[in-house]
Amino acid sequence: MHIVAVGGSDAGISAALRAREVDPGTEVTVVAADAYPNFSICGIPYYVSGEVTHWRNLAHRTSADLEATGMRLRLDTTARHIDVSGHKLLVTGPDGTEELIGYDQLVIGTGAVPVRPPIAGLSELGPADGVHLLHSMDDTFAIMRTLEEDNPASAVIVGAGYIGLEMADALSVRGLAVTQIEQLPEVLPTVSTSLGALVHAELEDRGVNVLTGTAVKAISRAGNGEPARLRVDAVTADGQEVTRHASMVLVVTGVRPETALAAGAGASLGAGRAITVDRAMRTGIPDVYAAGDCVITHHRLLGETYLPLGTTAHKQGRVAGENAAGGRREFAGSLGTQVVKIFDHAAARTGLRHHEAVQAGYTPLTVASEADDHKAYYPGSHRIAMRWIGDRDTGLLLGVQLFGHKHAEIAKRIDIAATAIYNGMTIDAISDLDLSYTPPLGSPWDAIQAGAQAWMRQVPIS
Repeated sequence: MHIVAVGGSDAGISAALRAREVDPGTEVTVVAADAYPNFSICGIPYYVSGEVTHWRNLAHRTSADLEATGMRLRLDTTARHIDVSGHKLLVTGPDGTEELIGYDQLVIGTGAVPVRPPIAGLSELGPADGVHLLHSMDDTFAIMRTLEEDNPASAVIVGAGYIGLEMADALSVRGLAVTQIEQLPEVLPTVSTSLGALVHAELEDRGVNVLTGTAVKAISRAGNGEPARLRVDAVTADGQEVTRHASMVLVVTGVRPETALAAGAGASLGAGRAITVDRAMRTGIPDVYAAGDCVITHHRLLGETYLPLGTTAHKQGRVAGENAAGGRREFAGSLGTQVVKIFDHAAARTGLRHHEAVQAGYTPLTVASEADDHKAYYPGSHRIAMRWIGDRDTGLLLGVQLFGHKHAEIAKRIDIAATAIYNGMTIDAISDLDLSYTPPLGSPWDAIQAGAQAWMRQVPIS
């Protein structure tokens, strides 16, 4: 048995590792387009900030660690075409030589690539000009060259999603004056606008100039009289023109699935133009699986969607690798659980937002509340802002959003909510959970339970 996994990031490596665990006799080859297999792309902002001191520390495992599991790595090797009937994969090696690799089972984990929004000048300008996208280690090295060689004083970040917010933090820590421009009405659009406004305020409190409801139209080289070398032209939702000058520009407006290899072999595309797979991660092409940011996501409350997340990619890759090695496992589904650090605070979410719950056919009620992360009489307590979304008719918990200090166990508490949604709990039942308590760390009613009870007080008792 020879399993080939295409992609050296979360899904491809997880598939390869699981296949070797299930059947140590299976030959496994990983084809990676770059020289950085199993690196944490999510950790890049913390290397840029200097909190992670060396880029090699971003590796989950070294190449030697991976090869010690018995897999073979083919680095700087690009998968070009799948011969479905012949069970062969055409690749181009680092020296440009083409080769056919035979496989019994194939796992596609080609991931995603950055969205290039229709901004005039973006195609003409690049890292040498101080204009960057960010998705890979090579992108990271280009940004670091700009920071270390050009010593920029200011930056414009286009986009205020997770990576955009983390990079605003990172560049501010390095001493740059940062302007963040977001086309949507508020930053962090995966949460409610009211909670996003708290993130917005934290950014501005830390010196970030935030422009929301503003679309970037052009990036160009600044005139000779400008101290900063780049000019960013944008327009607000009401038509006002905005211009900012900066030493560097970072465009982080999301990703799209990389599906060319699979589509070329006949795979169908679904939500988000991602590869359609079933719960076993089968593509419908004989002996070909796919996983990670290139595939659709089964959402436990929404059904088929596209939701690229590292945690999801790891799980899907593990399922694909196990099944490629002869197993019978299914991906259990995602809830879109996420957390992000913004300076000294953190925002997290799981499940549905209000409008998604409406679209899914629920009758949602969203309730805002606050609670202390531990007993207020013990020094250092922090307030946690919460948004609870539940179904009025059944009391089913549909979604939770949190914002608070980074030491307020935001991640732990969103994980409790995710576990409750995963298991179909009602909001009322959360009060029955036997959660830990000591005054320096919590309360007899944990903040999560206080939020659940605040929601229940808004629902008439029948």
